[in-house]
Amino acid sequence: MNFDTLAPHYRWMEFVLAGGKLQRSRTAFLDQVADARDILILGEGNGRFLVECRRRLPDARITCVDSSARMLGLARSRLKRAGLSANPVTFVRADALAWNAPESWADLLVTHFFLDCFRAAQLELIAGRLARAARPDASWLIADFQAPPAGLARWRACAILKAMHVFFRVVTRLPASELTPPDAYLEHHGFKLQRRLESEWGLLRSDHWKRSRRG
Repeated sequence: MNFDTLAPHYRWMEFVLAGGKLQRSRTAFLDQVADARDILILGEGNGRFLVECRRRLPDARITCVDSSARMLGLARSRLKRAGLSANPVTFVRADALAWNAPESWADLLVTHFFLDCFRAAQLELIAGRLARAARPDASWLIADFQAPPAGLARWRACAILKAMHVFFRVVTRLPASELTPPDAYLEHHGFKLQRRLESEWGLLRSDHWKRSRRG
């Protein structure tokens, strides 16, 4: 999977296709994790969430992991244009399927519009590695697409998701050909859903998950 080719166009594509809807999904629960101090963001892309995270949690240490060098460069540039320091932000170019974070150090995991890129077996692997990196009481923020359970909303969502998967498989060699909900993998590692917001006829979801110390 390689987003380098798409990186220069991703921002205008998002604006044309979704306006500010994806960004609202990304930041929906940011104020609920204001006490986070060690944050791991996986698949950040061009840095739109990173800027808001840095702005609202200025004292947090942030590790930003992405497989695309161009996306990481855009994220750095976006921080600079926003007048925000990149210190203490650590940028790591790595494949999520191969990268191992230190154990039990992050109190906030963030995977926005990222987990939907992977097949079920890959998603299970990534969830396990992120869970090992999380502290016993860590939170996990997820903004992503979903298919509603029934009706016109489901038909609409499935059509949109199919078109997106075809496009991204051609342009970026996306592994997934269909959407795999991550909920079961998070629950397996002791995370419990605290709150979910849905929008766009149920196509978009914003989740705040939290792990219990007894999980």
